[in-house]
Amino acid sequence: MSKYPIITHTILFDILSNRFNKDGFLTLKDLPHPHELKDMQRATNRIVQAIKNREKIILIGDYDVDGVVSATIMKLFFDEIDVDLEWIIPNRFRDGYGLSPTLIPRIEGFDLVITVDNGISAVDAANICHEMGIDLIITDHHLLPSKLPQAYAIVDQKQKDCSFPYEDICGAQIAWYLIASLKNALDVTIDIKSYLDLVSIAIIADMMPLMHINRTMVLTGMKLLNQSYRPAIKAFKEYLDKEHFVSDDIGFQLAPIINSAGRMDDALYAVKFLTSTNIYDARTALSKLIDFNNSRKEIEQEVTAQALSLVQEDDEVLILSGNSWHEGVLGIVAARVSRHCSKPTIILTENKKGELKGSGRSFGECDLFEITNACREFLNKFGGHQAAIGLSLTVNNLIKFKQNIQIEYANRSYTSIDYDPEIIGELSFHEITFDLTKLMREFEPYGQANIKPKFISKHVTILQVDTMGKNGEHLRFAFEQAGIIMTGVKFKTTEKFMGGEKISISYRVNENHFRGNCTLQLLIDDIVIDNN
Repeated sequence: MSKYPIITHTILFDILSNRFNKDGFLTLKDLPHPHELKDMQRATNRIVQAIKNREKIILIGDYDVDGVVSATIMKLFFDEIDVDLEWIIPNRFRDGYGLSPTLIPRIEGFDLVITVDNGISAVDAANICHEMGIDLIITDHHLLPSKLPQAYAIVDQKQKDCSFPYEDICGAQIAWYLIASLKNALDVTIDIKSYLDLVSIAIIADMMPLMHINRTMVLTGMKLLNQSYRPAIKAFKEYLDKEHFVSDDIGFQLAPIINSAGRMDDALYAVKFLTSTNIYDARTALSKLIDFNNSRKEIEQEVTAQALSLVQEDDEVLILSGNSWHEGVLGIVAARVSRHCSKPTIILTENKKGELKGSGRSFGECDLFEITNACREFLNKFGGHQAAIGLSLTVNNLIKFKQNIQIEYANRSYTSIDYDPEIIGELSFHEITFDLTKLMREFEPYGQANIKPKFISKHVTILQVDTMGKNGEHLRFAFEQAGIIMTGVKFKTTEKFMGGEKISISYRVNENHFRGNCTLQLLIDDIVIDNN
């Protein structure tokens, strides 16, 4: 572990404050007007026209958390204004991603199609809609392809001539802005703010930077979640045995559970959960999602182990493929392999049609979208953003794709990272106090671009180590440094340690609330044996 600066409470405050130098801490009053989004006014006018003329409207969502939440808030809004809205959440395995030609038979007879969290790459399906005389409104947040689909309106903040000041927002935020615009145009009395509890889930799950308006919307949304009477949220609180959520509960607990439906079976199960109208239905739906998530974990572990066995150390971009890997876990596996190997990673599986489909996750400075886009000639489908992509290609193009993406990576001369960029400095156990955690709470919520502080402590002694968990998959420690004793937990590890060993540890500090008591605990990321 490289040398890091010494951290005190004052230095930590300065480091965290500097993250917000550009925008500061915004409030809901600072949110841009919906019409700063290009085509928002045009999209709103067309939907209002469809409502007044009693036209048939259908919504196309997506199977991840962002897509599910986007569709949910649209459906809830239309229910509130008592307007029929049909909707489709594509099935990952039957339909593919977003508005695709496979959905065309299901939208015949509709006058207006609205997409949420997808559509910006749906060139073929958009052309078919146009030929059928169906107006198409696309709302999306992903990067633009070289050719835009033909649509009545396209609302995507990444368009060059869009005046919206923030590029990094998710699909549910675009959908929220759309219902805010519709609320104004229809002059209906609806509390648009009340939808921010669901929107905050999507912002966190889609790993949007928790800065500028994203931070504001999540802060408001988290407050609403903690006061929520939604049956789904109440059921989830029961499941966690918690009355108060923090952002980590969303990112590491709720988001994977919601995502698991689309990964393992059908995202409609997630929609049923979020839109439950009573606690009994919510508990039943949540139980189904938890079963999906448990299956996902087992399969993910198996595929990750198999993928790691195929790693070629000389490759700067890892491209790993299997014949029968479950398509629903490829994105998670890519993330795990990427972190384990400290390299951008693409995980592919071959489907029954002889096509390779998969997901990629970046690492370090690498813009995975950019280097993959440069190899687009070898791909059938491709989309995403800098940190995460989805793609498909024929088996015959795999070798050429692998070779060319290594070249594209090398041509950009990315700086290699031989240290943990999330560690902000070296912390003494003497500094680990409730004043420290109180200071850190001032800068919540933590997440993308506002990472919860990770520290390193050296010259630490293991006093005691015990296994915990049903299968002994976690470790509980008692550590000592300069006479100060701290407890720590390392989750999901097969590593072995002994009492008396001298170590260095990297970790995050956590307040552990249990049975009315609050203690400080170290959530261990890495342990290195001191050989000095």
